[in-house]
This record gives sequence, structure tokens and C-alpha cells, in this order.
Amino acid sequence: MPRSTAPGRVAPTATATAGAAPVRRRRTPRVPYLLLIPTVAILLLALAYPIGWQIYTALHEYGLKQQFGAPAEFVGLHNFVRLFTDSELWTVIVRSLVFCLVNALLTVVLGVAVALLMRAVHTAVRLFVQIAMLLAWAMPVVAAVTVWRWLFDYRRGAINYVLTQLGFDQFEGHSWLEQPMSFFFVATVIIVWMSVPFVAFSVYAGLTQVPEEVLEASAIDGASPWQRFWSIILPMVRPVLSIVLLLQVIWDLRVFAQIRLLQDAGGTPSKTNLLGTYIYQVGIGAGDFGTASAVSIFVLVLTIAISWWYVRTLVREDES
Repeated sequence: MPRSTAPGRVAPTATATAGAAPVRRRRTPRVPYLLLIPTVAILLLALAYPIGWQIYTALHEYGLKQQFGAPAEFVGLHNFVRLFTDSELWTVIVRSLVFCLVNALLTVVLGVAVALLMRAVHTAVRLFVQIAMLLAWAMPVVAAVTVWRWLFDYRRGAINYVLTQLGFDQFEGHSWLEQPMSFFFVATVIIVWMSVPFVAFSVYAGLTQVPEEVLEASAIDGASPWQRFWSIILPMVRPVLSIVLLLQVIWDLRVFAQIRLLQDAGGTPSKTNLLGTYIYQVGIGAGDFGTASAVSIFVLVLTIAISWWYVRTLVREDES
């Protein structure tokens, strides 16, 4: 006859007496990593030679003689030491970082504004805006800069003509590319104008995932348009904004064609050089490919540092 348990005590179950079953951990799927191997391999093979050649030339005295077969003398870190002790390079670095951050922030702000506009307007107006932005985005860099150079031309430019007609006589014959501040203003207009469509389309795609029911409920509760944007829309599209901002920072840090074409149109290279045009001036202009390679490696390391910090921040936010 089975023994009865004492009052107030619960008889142990079979599971408890046998011990808890071990919890199985979910195995990480290997298929996604296997699918990434070909892409990573192709990327590494494509980057191995150019990066390896840059490192080789940065560690050697590589000039015009070496282009015609003369042996390159190994100088170690001499090119890097000479660069980091050059005040002109640090001026170019600071100028490039400021220009990059200003352009990236302006592009993202205007892109978000255009995306919100496309969400708010009628379908016909939205299609017109989208087509106009696609044309601006698809226009080649040389063609776009040529049009803007004509608009800001000091002799026949439409900008000076309109400002003069409005009563600003000081803009008659004004050269926008002569002074560094006005030069970078023109460069900012061109770069932001060409970059806003990408940001606007990306953010608009994120806005389509924001539920209308949530926005309508917040409006009924008395939330203002700014409160709905700041508390509902912005958190939902924040991942898209983060990636877009990172890409803009990288692209604006490496900008070259727009600055070089504007310098050819009348800008002063010594006062308007950014990292891209500085590398071109040292390498192609002066024939010092070793120093130019050292600057290129520095730009690569700077880009990786910015990207790594930003990606780590995104990962921490996603984990939390």
C-alpha cells in the first residue's frame, strides 16, 4: 500500500525525481554563411591586388623613374612620417571631414523632407517628383557639373543674372569659384543635388512600412505632426536613416570628380583641395606615387574606422 505524503507537502513528480531534461540549444544555420563564401572570396580577390600595390608603393620611393623601369628604393614608413608632419595634409584632412559631414547631414535632412513630401502629396505629384529625382540621379557627373558651372558662371551665369535683377548689384560679374567659401557652396549644391534622390527613395521605402493606423490613432489622441514624426515615424525608419547616413559619409569623404571639375573651371587647388584631389595632385600632378599611395592608405583606414564605429553602434542598438 503506497505511503501517503505529509500534510502540506506535495509528492515529487516523476520528472522531478528523474531530473530535468537537458535543454537543447538551437543550432546556428550554416547555409547563409556558405552562400556568403563566394561573394566574400570574389571581393577579397578583387581588392587584394590594388590594396597590395598601394601598400608596396607607399613603402617605396616610387616616382616617374620607377614608371619607366627603375628599381624602387625601400623607404619604410618615411612617406607616412613626411605626410603626418606636413601641415598642408592636416589642413586638407580637416577641410575634407567638415565638408563631408556638412554635405552628408544636408543630404539626409533634405532627403527625409522629400520622402515625407512624396508620402503626403497626390499620386500624380509623387510620380512627377520621382521622375525628376531619377533624372537628376541618373545624370552623369560631368554633365551635371557642366550645367551647374554654366548656372554659376561669372560672365553668362543665370544665378548672377537673377540676383542682379533682384537688386543685388554686387553679384554682377561675381566669380563664385574664386573664393574658397563660395567655391564649396557651389560644390555642396552640386553634390547634395545629386545625392538627395538616393536618400529620398530609401527613406520613402521605409515610410511605406509605417502603419497608417498608428498615425491616425496618435492624431486622434491629439499628437501634433512634429510629435508623430519624432515619436513614431523617426524610430521606425531609423535603421534606414543610419545606413543611408553612413553611405553618404563614405561617399562624401571620397568625393573627387565634382571638386576637380570645379577647380578646372576657376577654383584655386591649394585652397580647395580635398583628400581625393590632394591625392591626384601629389600622384599624377607631382609624380610622387609613393606619397600619394600613403595618403590613399590613410583615407582607407579613416573610412574603415568611421564605418567600423558606426556599424558597431548599430549592432549594439540592435542587440539592446
